This record gives sequence, structure tokens and C-alpha cells, in this order.
Amino acid sequence: MDVVLKNLAKRYQFEWIFRHIDLSLQHGESYAITGPNGSGKSTFLKILSGHLSPSKGSIQFQHGDQTLEVEEVYHHLSYAAPYIDLIEEFTLIEAIKFHQQFKRFQNNHTPEELLELLNFHKSKHKQLRFFSSGMKQRLKLLLNICSDTPYLLLDEPSTNLDQQGMEWYLDLMEKYGKNRLVVVASNIESDYSFCSQAFDISTYKASRKKADKA
Repeated sequence: MDVVLKNLAKRYQFEWIFRHIDLSLQHGESYAITGPNGSGKSTFLKILSGHLSPSKGSIQFQHGDQTLEVEEVYHHLSYAAPYIDLIEEFTLIEAIKFHQQFKRFQNNHTPEELLELLNFHKSKHKQLRFFSSGMKQRLKLLLNICSDTPYLLLDEPSTNLDQQGMEWYLDLMEKYGKNRLVVVASNIESDYSFCSQAFDISTYKASRKKADKA
């Protein structure tokens, strides 16, 4: 998956969140999106996912020799973020099997093999609503990092993870994050330590005065 952004911009009411973004994100590379809280990292990821439209400019998704319509992108995308909820009425094994109906896992992993990677055997039949925030975050990361998709977006992946969870996440990325386009939004350097490139989204933010004149 390759993603090309040309003069991309997003505004809410009279304020530009970011403007004039020209980027080419290439398959097989990992990119970090940094910037202060409120600078637009999550908004940018939502545009990269196709769930949010830019106010100006264009975004093109290329999968091999095929140009994808924005409505088709989700077939090739995995996306983990604190604001994307799990279905908490599901048990752990039900959640894994449900996800597998839409996205198969890398290496043809079975739900039982995913449980091994997660190491939550005692919670196999526990409803997700009884999980701690850290356990839920691990599950979100597992389902999306291990999915057999060429395009992976991660927003603040270390949210609610302890040190052990952080090491588990980085190990998972080492095993399953290669040979795909990966974009990580975070201010925590260890979240994106494996990324080959990084840019600060706040450098694309226009001042309020300039935005009013535009």
C-alpha cells in the first residue's frame, strides 16, 4: 500500500488544524507522526484511514497497480486507537473469532494461536467488559498488528500499557509489522522507535490570523 498526499489540509469551522501537507508514504516503510497534544495527530490518522475527508487537497491510495477508492481502503487497513471501542459483550475468544471474519491473521494463525500470543489463557471466556484498560489495549494491538493487511495505523499504542506490555508490543511489531505500510501517531519515542522516518504535524499548522485570510 502506498499513500500520496497533495496539498492536504483540514479545518474545523474557522481554524486550520494543518495545511499544505505533501507526502508520499510507501509500502514497507514505517512513519511516526509526532506533535503536541491537540496538534492534529489523531485527525491526520483518521484522514489516512479514509474515515475523515480533508478540507482541501487530495489523498490517493495505491495497492500494487490498483488505485483504490476511499470506500475500499478499509479492506486493506488495520487501525488501533484508544477511541476505537471493542464489543465488550464478547468474550475474549469470541472477539478474536469475530475479528477473523473480517480480517484473516498473518501466517494463517488460528484464534487459539492468537491467545498464545496474548497470553491471557485464564480470560479466554471472560467478557471484555471485565478486562482492565491495559488488557483491552493489548487485545486491540494484537488484533490489528497480527491482521494480514498491507496498511497499519496505530494511534498512541502504549496507552494503558505497563513496561511489560510495552516490551510485548515492540516484540509484536518486530514479528508482524514488516513488509507493510505502518504509521504511528505518538509523542512517546519508544512507541515509534522502529520507524524509519518521523515528522511533527504541528509544523503544518497555520496561525489563526493566516487561516482567517485564506
